[in-house]
Amino acid sequence: MSASGRAYRYVGPHHLIDAVQSADGGATIRTAADFAVWVAARTVEELDEPFTFVIATDGALRLAPRRSENVACASGDRVLSAGEISFYTGAGRWAVNEVSNQSTGYCPDVASWPTVAHALDQADLDHPDCFTHAVVFRRCPTCQEHNIVREDHFVCVFCEADLPGYWNVDPNAEHPDRP
Repeated sequence: MSASGRAYRYVGPHHLIDAVQSADGGATIRTAADFAVWVAARTVEELDEPFTFVIATDGALRLAPRRSENVACASGDRVLSAGEISFYTGAGRWAVNEVSNQSTGYCPDVASWPTVAHALDQADLDHPDCFTHAVVFRRCPTCQEHNIVREDHFVCVFCEADLPGYWNVDPNAEHPDRP
């Protein structure tokens, strides 16, 4: 489980998850050797863009091309976190340049960061101390639309109702952080 005690279920458009085949899953990166093999197969052009990532429920980092969906990277399964990630090499070592929880299919809470950090540590990748671009997701209790909270403005962009301070995107999930 993630630090928030949550494995995120896909909550995005149904046509995307319906199109996922198990073979669509991202490359599993558990170790530095796994990452070395994966990154050696990438082109310079690919490495200039971020990649789609998920942290699988077994804690493994999975990577896929940016233009793929997080749900495809996860083979439709639940995840501990999801988003986008980019890498750079310096002093002969690969490291994470930027990492975000921007996944509108899973809408993971920023509290999922420790699971990302742990997976990156397992792959021996230097990384920032937190998401470099943290996205706050909330579901509107009035109109049920998913929102991205900007500048701590917890108001629904669709109906202007107040959004809760706790993560509530998956209506079927237990919410240990709910008051």
